[in-house]
Amino acid sequence: MYQTTIKKSVELVGIGLHKGSPVKLRLEPLESNSGIVFYRSDVDVSIPLIPENVVDTKMATVIGKDSYVISTIEHLLSAVYAYGIDNLRVVVDADEVPVMDGSSASYCMLLDEAEVVQLDVPKKIMRIKKDVEIHEGEKYVKLSPAPDLQYEFTIKFPHPVIQKQEFVLKFSKESYKKEISRARTFGFLHEVQYLRSKGLALGGSLENAIVLDDKKILNPEGLRYEDEFVRHKILDAIGDMSLIGMNFIGNYEAMAGSHDLNHKLTLALLADKENYEVIELVGEKTKELEKAYA
Repeated sequence: MYQTTIKKSVELVGIGLHKGSPVKLRLEPLESNSGIVFYRSDVDVSIPLIPENVVDTKMATVIGKDSYVISTIEHLLSAVYAYGIDNLRVVVDADEVPVMDGSSASYCMLLDEAEVVQLDVPKKIMRIKKDVEIHEGEKYVKLSPAPDLQYEFTIKFPHPVIQKQEFVLKFSKESYKKEISRARTFGFLHEVQYLRSKGLALGGSLENAIVLDDKKILNPEGLRYEDEFVRHKILDAIGDMSLIGMNFIGNYEAMAGSHDLNHKLTLALLADKENYEVIELVGEKTKELEKAYA
């Protein structure tokens, strides 16, 4: 199994969640061992996707370099990671990635248009060898050894529409596209009003998020999945875990996980080389993984 990139450059234009302005995004192929690199064309700054470049995790995962940032990268990265893409240049002309419809479905369609192609260097993958866990009160995120890749997530909200939700994703590209990619981000009306008073979430609307008041969903079309809220949390987690720098084999488990906890988990994982091993995928042992990204 070999490293991958995209066959051709593709682009789209969408609204930025926080500033509400149009953002042009372009995906470009890169050669082997390049990794995922973000580039802000408006200020001529490249920002490699590595944990050290994460500068904020409060509302979204934000990377930065030399005082320049790119925000809300997790939905795009979730799709890139699910497609098993190792090398890619992401060009934006602003300080955030377009929110599109609040899910990663648009990015899956963009990657389908771009086509994933193999390069000539063996793919590297991380195998989790030891439990790594981050706790904050009742909240936690955890990685543990497993023969394949699985995401387990639990959320609890004191809201009649959400309450307690659990979901387990046995990962494959197809299961991701079917069960996760269409799940939208969500927020509460009082939070949106507060953020707008601070000059944030100016691009947020019922077109790109599920919005709830104290009792109900305000979106007239309703939900795409009965448990769309917890599915979106898995979508976010997959994007956040891409900061590891490669796909991994293991079990991810979370109770009320967040961008911040996910970032701390990647740092804790990479801080001790006893936690993992990096293997090159050559020979017969790659067959099952190849199926996962087919």
